[in-house]
Amino acid sequence: MNMNLQPIDITILHLNIPTPTGNSPIHPVMLRDEDGITLVDTGMIGQFAELQSALEEAGAKLHEIKRIIITHQDIDHIGNLGALVEAVPDVEIWAHADEIPYLQGKLPLIKFTPERRAMLAPPTLELAEQLLSGLPSLHIARILEDGDMLPLQGGVQVIHTPGHTPGHICLYFREKQFLLAADELRVVDDELVGPAPPATPDMPEALRSLKRLIGLKIDTVLCYHGGEYTEAPSERVAELAELGE
Repeated sequence: MNMNLQPIDITILHLNIPTPTGNSPIHPVMLRDEDGITLVDTGMIGQFAELQSALEEAGAKLHEIKRIIITHQDIDHIGNLGALVEAVPDVEIWAHADEIPYLQGKLPLIKFTPERRAMLAPPTLELAEQLLSGLPSLHIARILEDGDMLPLQGGVQVIHTPGHTPGHICLYFREKQFLLAADELRVVDDELVGPAPPATPDMPEALRSLKRLIGLKIDTVLCYHGGEYTEAPSERVAELAELGE
């Protein structure tokens, strides 16, 4: 793929996970380049129809998806991966090397514990079991490493930010000064904060990972949980990294 392909657009998708206290918004991302569509993360189990609807509202069809980038293994990020692979058999899956044993079922998903399973309604749990049973046959087309420059949107830098999971990545879009932070950052009450401690098995490592984001010229941070943050994000990221020392 030619690095000089002109980016067409970045579309933030808006999905909702029902919780006992109301809907919890999440934000997969659709990238449209000249050669087709890239989807970053796939939403929660049981959201395939909602995901497809969001893509169609953005003017995309499933068959146009060329690749899926998985930022990490959490079930609300890979929940529709199996359904997407079934719908688009030739789709490529890109993920960091340290996530691949989990994505291919060689190791159990770190946070999909019996307690987490017990929280799911029976129909959703059945879909989860289907997803997990299909993981061993999953083919990873591109293994991502820290510092990789992906030939998308004029150049997208992979930043390995372990802690939340071993192979968690952020993506930095240099042309648009846009940081896709996945779960390394969140927006809570209109403020940019670090990863959620209850969902981050190695919080000290996750806080150290914030240092990898210092110095990036950022106009917008997109957090999977919380959405966009635009209030001097570069300075706020540096502040969070210093607080985590």
